[in-house]
Amino acid sequence: MLKSFAQGLRVNLGEVEIGLDIDPETGVADSGDLEADLPALFLALGEAARARRTAVAVFVDELQYLGEIEFSALIMALHKIAQKGLPLILVGAGLPQVVGLAGRSKSYAERLFDYPEIGPLSELDAAQALAEPAERAGLNFTPDALAAIYVQTRGYPYFLQEWGYQAWNLAAPPTIDAALIAHATQASLFRLDEGFFRVRFDRLAPREKDYLRAMALLGAGPHRSGQIAERLTTSVRTVAPVRASLISKGMIYSPAHGDTGFTVPLFDQYLRRRM
Repeated sequence: MLKSFAQGLRVNLGEVEIGLDIDPETGVADSGDLEADLPALFLALGEAARARRTAVAVFVDELQYLGEIEFSALIMALHKIAQKGLPLILVGAGLPQVVGLAGRSKSYAERLFDYPEIGPLSELDAAQALAEPAERAGLNFTPDALAAIYVQTRGYPYFLQEWGYQAWNLAAPPTIDAALIAHATQASLFRLDEGFFRVRFDRLAPREKDYLRAMALLGAGPHRSGQIAERLTTSVRTVAPVRASLISKGMIYSPAHGDTGFTVPLFDQYLRRRM
């Protein structure tokens, strides 16, 4: 059935070709209609898992990049799984707009999912993530160093990794202090500017870049959509398509109706440095 589904889906992955060396079960999950085929595939998986007294977990990252048709098919599949009480679960991760996308795809989606919010690490958890691996390797962060890193990274996990990496490379064992973190901050920001931030910014259209620059001039945010439009000397309605495009690309999100924020901390600082 999985091969039938793959053949019916006809996903173009460029130069990458995925194949299964098994005979397909024709007529099942191979229609090419995702809203029909994906539920059939999930039902088969769930029933097979129940027959073997086990469970199946499907993990999907970056859920916000699914289109409404894809999300609708996923919701329909999980709805059928729930109706039959089959041992299959979806664990997905994505930006906050996932909630709205699910609701637009199927109105009953809110009954199928829990939406736990996963924000930045707390200062205690961030300190633990940095200090414990270092201690095992014979290095010690001072409390001031850990506090300085947290102020810079705001608990964003990827940034914690970057600051920890730079601090490790600059360290003079056995201690990493706040003075060293000042140098690590310079190295971290340079690398983020040249890679992490730049890659995201350079793929945007000119009007999208202008929108983000206007946001950056207002500060870290979130900001009211009217404030951003005013900075651009235009109306909210005029720039609404640009805002929607940036949301779909994962650059910004709406934490509340009419509010707009950067999905990644420190992006406003990067844009101001670039300007």
